[in-house]
This record gives sequence, C-alpha cells and structure tokens, in this order.
Amino acid sequence: MQTLHQAALAHLPAAADVAPHYAAPLQLPLYPRTESSIGVVHLGLGAFHRAHQAMVFDALLERGDARWGVLGVAMRSTGLADALAAQGGLYTVQVSSREGPRWQVVGAVLQTCVAAREPAQVVAAMAAPGTRWVTLTVTEKGYGPALADLLVQGLAARRAAGLGGLTLASCDNLSDNGRKLQKLCVDAAAQQDSALARWIDSACAFPNSMVDRIVPAATAQQRADAARVLGVMDACALGTEGFWEWVIERRFVDAADGAALAAVGVTVVEDVKPFEEAKLRMLNGSHTAMALIGAVLGLSTIADCVARPAIRRFVYGLMTDVVMPHLQRPGLPAYRDALLARFDNPQLHHSVHQIATDSSLKIPFRWQATALAQLAAGGSIEPLALATAVWMRYLRGEDESGQVYAISDPMGATLQATAQQHSGDVPGTVQALLAVTSMWGDALPRDARWATRVAYWLQSIMQHGVAASLEACCPGY
Repeated sequence: MQTLHQAALAHLPAAADVAPHYAAPLQLPLYPRTESSIGVVHLGLGAFHRAHQAMVFDALLERGDARWGVLGVAMRSTGLADALAAQGGLYTVQVSSREGPRWQVVGAVLQTCVAAREPAQVVAAMAAPGTRWVTLTVTEKGYGPALADLLVQGLAARRAAGLGGLTLASCDNLSDNGRKLQKLCVDAAAQQDSALARWIDSACAFPNSMVDRIVPAATAQQRADAARVLGVMDACALGTEGFWEWVIERRFVDAADGAALAAVGVTVVEDVKPFEEAKLRMLNGSHTAMALIGAVLGLSTIADCVARPAIRRFVYGLMTDVVMPHLQRPGLPAYRDALLARFDNPQLHHSVHQIATDSSLKIPFRWQATALAQLAAGGSIEPLALATAVWMRYLRGEDESGQVYAISDPMGATLQATAQQHSGDVPGTVQALLAVTSMWGDALPRDARWATRVAYWLQSIMQHGVAASLEACCPGY
C-alpha cells in the first residue's frame, strides 16, 4: 500500500469510498501547502501538539493566511520527526465522539527536525524573518536549562539579525506558564548578556495560555483504521476527541493575531487564570485521581473508570463539593457536566497508566491548592484525602489482583522505596510520603486534619479495598 504524501491528496476522497462503513467525512488540507511558509516553530513535537495547536494552525492556513506553517521540533526522539518528514509532514487525525469517528488530514506541519540532533536548524528557524511564533509542549518537567539555552540562542540570533521579537506561547499544564517561560528566558539570557535579556523582556511576548484536548497515545489500530479510510498507509495517524479548547491571553507581538486566532475558535481573553485553574483542578485533577484509582483496580482506560458508578460519583463529588467552590470560571456546572461526558467517551482509549505518568510533578498543581482552600474554609476534604491515599497505595506497583505495573515518574523509584519501607504501617506511610515537600509543600503535612483523613482512607483501602472506600466516600450522588 502506498504511503501518505502530498501527491496522494488528490486521490484520497475516492480512496475513502473503499471503506463505506466509515460514513463520517474526510477533511483534507485544500490550501496550497507549497505556498505556505513556516511562521511557527513548535518545540515538543508529539501527539498533543499534532491534535491541538497544529490543527488550529491548519484552520488558519485554510482561511488563506499562509503565515502559520509549522516547523515541528522533537526535543530528543527521532522516530516521529523522521516518520513525518517521510510523509511531507502530513498525518491523519481520527476525531471520535459517541456518534463515531470523522477523519482529517492535517497539513500545517511543513518540516520537522530534532533539537538534540539539529540544534543549529532550530536556532536558524527561530531567527528566520518569516518566523512569528514559538509554541511549546515540552511537559511540566521540560522547563529547565536545556530549553532555556535553546530559546536564548534563537532569540539572540534573531536580535543580532536586526529582527523583531517573537510571541512565545507555552501550551503546557503550568500555572502562569507564559510568565514562567518569560522568566526562564530572561534569567538565562541575563547570565550571558544583560542587553539581550532586556530585549527579550521588552520585544517578545509571553502570553499565558490554557489548552485542553484529550489525546491518547497513538495505537496500531488507529493506523490500521486510517489506512482503510484513506487507502494509503499513515505511520503517524493518531486519535483525539471532538472537544478542544485553547484560551490565550491577549499578549502578542502582532496584536492582529488575537483576531486571527479567535476567528478559528481560540478564546482570547485578558486573564487566563480562571480558565487555567478550572482546567487544572477539575479536568487534570480528576484525571489524575481516576488514573490512580483505575491503576489500583486493574482498569485500563478512563472510560472504564467512569463506567463504574462509584467512580463516577466520586469524580462528581470531587468537582462539585471540593474543587468548584474555589473557582471563578463562568458556567462551572455546565463545564463539570461536559467533562464527565468527555471522560465517558467510549471511542477514546485513554490509558490510566499514561495519565498516571509523572504524578509527583502533576499532583502539586492539580490537588494542593484545592486541599489548602478547603481546609481554610472548613469544607470537605474527603475525596482529595481518599485520592491521596490511593496514590500511596498505587506506589506499591501492583494492582489489587496482584498484577505488577511500572511507575513512570522521575521520583518513582524513591517514592516506591519509601512506600515499601513502610508497608503495613499506615501512619508511617502517611508521615513519610506527606513529608515529600516538592509534592505537598509545608502547610498540608502540618495540618492534622489532612494527615488524619489521608491515614483514615489509606487504612480503609488496605482493609476493604479501593471500590468499597469509594462507595463510603461519596454515596449520595
């Protein structure tokens, strides 16, 4: 079977007819890709970017604005970048809902490279006259010296060429991600050249942003389905849900970019924080809790979790009684219900172990502020205390049926050793694991109510199991 490439696009609608059981339309990039230019350097080429920001840039290119072509930069791994390059940057996205799938071939990624292999190409791209934006999905753990050095090199080369600044938009799950990225770049530049640091601070724009779309890891089944629909092989096919959201602060080098983004569905606002906090605490916080629960119960996906009434009640209670009282996003009940519907999408095979990855980095942003706010208000902390106890049980590295699983976390080995050291000693386990200040800070471990309730639920889990503990925690919904 032929491989997806630019010349094959003209034949794809006919090829789709060979799979009549897929009634959903096939959307193709109808704009002249050869006339599009690279205006965006994206760092962190992966599934999420390709199913989110790249599809937004694809919509802008469809509207005739040729400035939004993407150079997709993988930070270290070469496989995806090279596979996309072999297909001219084209790939297929299966967009799934309860009604079934639809298909879209995305053409926004014009070139790819690998930062670790071709750093000079990345620097030159950031310094190119046509480049206007840098976007990033490097995960929470990616904001370190290596990223700062790469960005500062590119911005220094741009300044040396006499060009204007760039809009640099973090699309990672970090609170105040734009300000954090700005500080990272300015501080790194200041160590080399104070004038460069001032230029970055004044000439570049670092908008805060919040992105949301569930993008499971790509599967062989999706590649096989794409081949049946298109009639050509696509090694880079992936799937996602129908819902997407990108909320971005009105802070751009080119002020007209706000209207352009809004025209294709991006929400441009003066303050991202209400949306960011709702997403981090409701979507991401619930996701982490469900992933840990599912892992311990031996469930495979988030949809499997939500299909269990006790878990659904738990998530509803967590969002309604614990998280929502401290949020300001408009329409919170409707947002909660939309999240539950998204979690329940049977077409998405979103692995609990994928979501549980890097929990030690995610939990501080997703749970800690809510727990502190509830304690200060005298409100219920039971769902979050139970989730924390489940995390402690998860660190044993085996589910309740004895099936062993790997813990993918930068602190995984240390945390697992701590949990094993105190195995069978609930108070000792709670004391030792709550003492990890990088996760829980200083205030939570000192709060007797918090430690007591976490210990209560861990004891319940050890005696009665996770399912019974869930039933006891949120019986009323």
